[in-house]
Amino acid sequence: MRRADRLFQIVQYLRAGRLMTARTLGERLEVSERTIYRDIADLQASGVPIDGEAGIGYLMRAGYDLPPLMFTREEMTALVVGARIVRAWGGAQMALAAEEALVKIEAVLPEAERRQAADVPVYAFDYQMQEVDRRNLDRLNEAIAGRVLLDIDYEDVNGDATRRHIEPLSLFFWGKVWTLVAWCRLRQDFRMFRVDRIRRLEATGETVPRVAGRTLQDFLARMVATEGIRLPPGAALGRSIP
Repeated sequence: MRRADRLFQIVQYLRAGRLMTARTLGERLEVSERTIYRDIADLQASGVPIDGEAGIGYLMRAGYDLPPLMFTREEMTALVVGARIVRAWGGAQMALAAEEALVKIEAVLPEAERRQAADVPVYAFDYQMQEVDRRNLDRLNEAIAGRVLLDIDYEDVNGDATRRHIEPLSLFFWGKVWTLVAWCRLRQDFRMFRVDRIRRLEATGETVPRVAGRTLQDFLARMVATEGIRLPPGAALGRSIP
């Protein structure tokens, strides 16, 4: 669970009006009591009216509610357009998640901003997106998250097919084409595979360990060094092995 989600859940538990100990909160959120102590301190510092102390328990004063989400027009446009692009060009599960995210955001928006979100005049169309590619995107995304070795049949630009065992690292979207970045055991190097050229895709069940020189950070570092590319926002290099 992300820290932001955990802080939100702590507020929700305490809004129920019952005294709760750090141990109880930690058990429900599957973190240590020390982590809860730090989270409570940060919430109190940000103005959330939580009373109590370590060893006794915590209680939220009556009348507190989370402030409504407020976005500028530009921020709202970015959120809506991003969700529409994912719905049009992402996997089926990605598209559903984007739809649900928009519903959740709109549910807590003031009425004026809710209308503004619905009126964003920017759209994305999916007439070139094949259903098999949507399914594969979801499966690839799951394999990346689980670090699962994949067995694929891949067809290159000349129509020649090869069987590969690959360690999936990331998905890149280029406007109309998705590519998978992976470590290819056949070539013993990084490779980029167009998702629409993957003819067969099977998860082997083998969990891939993190190996120095074969991580996404290593791939990105190579691209910066050899191709001189600028990384997209969020693609920080960081350390190779966390």
